[in-house]
Amino acid sequence: MSPVVIATVAFALILTGTIAGALIRSKLPEPHLTGDSKEVIRLATALVGTLTAVVLALLFAATRTSYEHTSGYVSRIAADISELDEILRDYGPEATPVRRQLRAEIGPLIDSIWQEAAHKAGRATRFQGSHDASATYLLRQLQPKNPLQASLQARALAVAADISQTRLALSAQPPDSVSLPFIVVLVLWLTFIFTTFSMSAKPNPTLTIVLGVCVLSSSAAVYLILELGQPFDGLMQVPNETLRSALRPI
Repeated sequence: MSPVVIATVAFALILTGTIAGALIRSKLPEPHLTGDSKEVIRLATALVGTLTAVVLALLFAATRTSYEHTSGYVSRIAADISELDEILRDYGPEATPVRRQLRAEIGPLIDSIWQEAAHKAGRATRFQGSHDASATYLLRQLQPKNPLQASLQARALAVAADISQTRLALSAQPPDSVSLPFIVVLVLWLTFIFTTFSMSAKPNPTLTIVLGVCVLSSSAAVYLILELGQPFDGLMQVPNETLRSALRPI
């Protein structure tokens, strides 16, 4: 389920709870909302509000950290590809076929990481880089003619191995790192909080506007957390331009 759908459902539930709270207040006897009852409601709301704030902070911190790590992996693999291309260029004309193959593998590499975009475009999402025509295979087939070329080949193989490991780490990431039960509990807590808020005072235009803005802000927070939990899809996905522009023309 997309973050937009979940955030919309969260907005609808919280708004429904807010409206229900106003309706409940109009039907409850006044002693139920004053005195000791009001104090208990206030304390209960404060407790749930604190728990909600903690969960929101933890979810945001976790998804933000995961997003930044993923972005770092993408930058790392782009830097490794650029370095590998420079090493092959220094190796000499014999490495030109390897450089061409390296460029040809950029598109399938991107599709294996940004799988949602590849699915929408009807392209394969499995990276086929282990056959006899792969850049790594061609790199291993090079025959160094001097110690310098031997050193460059060894370094290129090490960089190619690092690219492969980083690619596997990116491809193995789950499509959604946010647990749905956490979101469900969070939305239920927010619904309870806003229900008690609307029960605490008689409705008026100012209160209605403030609660409406708060409901929208809470739903936006849920949307932001879900978006950060999907680094390769949605509006806030990690861009792939760094990989597409990693290699200069031969």
